[in-house]
Amino acid sequence: MSSFFDKAKAQAQNALNQGKEKLDEVQASREGSDKLRKLGVAYFNSSRGRGNEQALQEALDAVRDHVRMHGEDFLTKAESASGGFPSRGGHKHAA
Repeated sequence: MSSFFDKAKAQAQNALNQGKEKLDEVQASREGSDKLRKLGVAYFNSSRGRGNEQALQEALDAVRDHVRMHGEDFLTKAESASGGFPSRGGHKHAA
């Protein structure tokens, strides 16, 4: 009988671990998306003469640090969620 409970406990622990990994992945992706948004705001402000280079560099460094820690997966997720990043001409790239 204890074998049944041991198996059930192991399965429950496995499911818990998988859930935690997925949660960590989602949180890292959201953090990455937030850092990308802040970089975009800093770039936009800088291009309009309203921002400063330090804010832009700090935002870029934050994205680079995030990529070093978590990889680049959030970049492709952000691109596909937006339907593709706009080109310099203001049109979206074809998928």
